[in-house]
Amino acid sequence: MKIVLTGGGSGGHFYPIIAVAQNINDLVSREKIANLEMIYISTEPYNEGALFDNNITFKKVPAGKRRVYFSFLNFLDIFKMAWGAFLAIFVLFKIYPDVVFSKGGYASYPTLFAARLLRIPIVIHESDTVPGRVNKWSAKFAKRIAIGFPEAAESFKKYADKIAYVGNPVRKELQHPAPEGAFEFLKLEEGVPVILVMGGSQGASIINDNLMDALPELLERFQIIHITGESQVEQVKEMSHSVLINSPQKNRYRMFPYLSTLALKMAAGTVSIVISRAGAGAIAEISNWGVPSIIVPITKSNGDHQRRNAFAYARAGACSVIEERNLTNHIIISEVQRLIDNKEHRQIMSAAAKNFSRPEAGLKIAEEIVRIGLSHEA
Repeated sequence: MKIVLTGGGSGGHFYPIIAVAQNINDLVSREKIANLEMIYISTEPYNEGALFDNNITFKKVPAGKRRVYFSFLNFLDIFKMAWGAFLAIFVLFKIYPDVVFSKGGYASYPTLFAARLLRIPIVIHESDTVPGRVNKWSAKFAKRIAIGFPEAAESFKKYADKIAYVGNPVRKELQHPAPEGAFEFLKLEEGVPVILVMGGSQGASIINDNLMDALPELLERFQIIHITGESQVEQVKEMSHSVLINSPQKNRYRMFPYLSTLALKMAAGTVSIVISRAGAGAIAEISNWGVPSIIVPITKSNGDHQRRNAFAYARAGACSVIEERNLTNHIIISEVQRLIDNKEHRQIMSAAAKNFSRPEAGLKIAEEIVRIGLSHEA
């Protein structure tokens, strides 16, 4: 059985694909299905180690990006999109998979176009409350549509018979926090509450900037693990050095451009609160950990999906939301203190987060992919 995986070139698309691939491997091994071959088709491999670990081959196909704002690159990318679609037809015809699984995003368009032309069954997954353009288009001919938030069903109501609310898949190694040895590994103080701040793979400058202003006061009571994003690590390093130069508690601030899977899993086992963007993948991880959170959605995201994700999660009782226009260092301090000082409320939020999580999401998607793949193979 051959399965093609495709999705846009970001961690928000890539890591859920890995989570599904892990479950496909487990399912195939458990059901003793022979000759599985998985191929990831995108503009870049994103994380070659994760592909190798899960026995996934990479095939590069270019893709054009359609931006929602004016740019001459939109015109140039029309040709890139056409070339990518043309090339994908030959790549997919040579592989001729039994099923294609897509997470959406511009990088998945050429593969989906080719799959439609070659009449290869397609399964798509939409992570957000508001679907992206490629998923809206591919929903017309997809065999099955999996959604990460129940609110997304409204956008796919024409295809109600194909929709399944499964949640958002999380990699197996991140589903359960690992507090054992975490304080020693991350060089944290025992007995001091830990705040984890993460702004996505690209970082979040508005969160980083306000956090720097809040640091001296926060560190009097808390310690902070700050994932800055690789693009902003040098800037944050300079700022934190400046604001903490005379602070007796500066060792309570732990800054990283990113955390390895093991380190993130260990960090999750120590934290009292997470401050995060509203990406669907981040919310899925936080809810699996059962940790209360403060969510700061991006103001101008495609379809306003981050803001809608955040408030959907808040309605579940699992987080508080601070919109960017209201974000200040004083708001961060007061909201962190409010949550830390109310243990009962944090326990309610933790239970709501666990209730919101869908740890079986990856397995449910994998089962449907394998079922469709086997029926097509036959």
